[in-house]
Amino acid sequence: MNDLGSWQLPEELKLLQETTRRFMEREVQPAEADEPHDSWKLPEEKLKPLQAKARKAGLWCVQTPEEYGGAGLNLLGQCLVAEEAAKCKMGPYIAACGAFGFDPPNIIFSGTREQIEKYALPSIEKGEKSFVAITEASGGSDPARAIRARAEKKGDRYILNGTKIFISGASEASWGIVFARTEGPGREGISAFIVETKQPGLTISPIPVIRSYSPYELHFDNFEVPAENLLGKEGKGFSIAEKWLVHGRVPYAAATIGLGQASLALAVEWAKQRETFGARLADRQAIQWLLVDSEIELRAARMLVYDAAWKADRGEDIKVDAAIAKVYGTETAGRVVDRCIQVLGGMGVSCEMPLERWYRELRIKRIGEGPSEVMRMVIARNMVGGRNVRG
Repeated sequence: MNDLGSWQLPEELKLLQETTRRFMEREVQPAEADEPHDSWKLPEEKLKPLQAKARKAGLWCVQTPEEYGGAGLNLLGQCLVAEEAAKCKMGPYIAACGAFGFDPPNIIFSGTREQIEKYALPSIEKGEKSFVAITEASGGSDPARAIRARAEKKGDRYILNGTKIFISGASEASWGIVFARTEGPGREGISAFIVETKQPGLTISPIPVIRSYSPYELHFDNFEVPAENLLGKEGKGFSIAEKWLVHGRVPYAAATIGLGQASLALAVEWAKQRETFGARLADRQAIQWLLVDSEIELRAARMLVYDAAWKADRGEDIKVDAAIAKVYGTETAGRVVDRCIQVLGGMGVSCEMPLERWYRELRIKRIGEGPSEVMRMVIARNMVGGRNVRG
């Protein structure tokens, strides 16, 4: 893949891309068409049939290994699904879990067979939801140092105290993975625990934000975790999370590109039909350049994402590649949707179109999964050696 200009997707991934595109166009878009503008999930009577169809189409739990009932897609395959899913109105939320699949966090598969069977399999087989809780108010961008939630071992269990913020999906989850400090400062003092949300000692509260659904604050007050729910070894939780965090940025960026492409398609059609002062918008150079610049940037962003995923699938370290893809993908998509709103004028910010909703969502994407500034710091450290780079 040295010559990106001549590189093409393998045939099996082209088929996956087309399958996902057809599924979204024929099944998902009609189902969401009459839902309220700011809806982020479908009612159960619509969702359940779509889930069954997604299973048959091979679009269920796309990250989960095949041996556990998932699609077992590599990272490039996950990116293709995320990109196509994001072209739906509810795309950013659908793409987070493939196509109506409820992937358990990949880090659960580093656990014991008993942990996988008890927690991961119900998510795969029944659609039970889960979450990962790392971020805290003390500094979400630097979890290795900022984690203050503590877990103290007492007999055959750990006692967990502390607060996590901006945790997606927590209110509907039956279980989750929480990172807490079991030793001193630094990454070597962090452990990962599987928690069940129905146990006493956990309070879940919404945090209203600008997008269509709220993340949550999780407060643990003497919350008891059985010792067998320690994921991996004590003090090694951050090393479990690191690969998951890095790899997750790539499909995350892919979804924003799909959203940007859907916005651009909408703007192109509008420009071809809309007339002002006796001429189509599409015939005006000012509008053409907004559309052209968007197409150029989306193509470049897509190749950065595909390149990062391809390297990961070859077993390469993609910490820098993922950071580059995440920064450029999310920032490009934000610029594209902003231009598309400008092309549509007043309709661009109306609730009759999805653009204003996507605009709000994309503002969050520049923060989620690692803010652009932190990603640039990662890239800079690689370029100049790190010691003299300060955040």
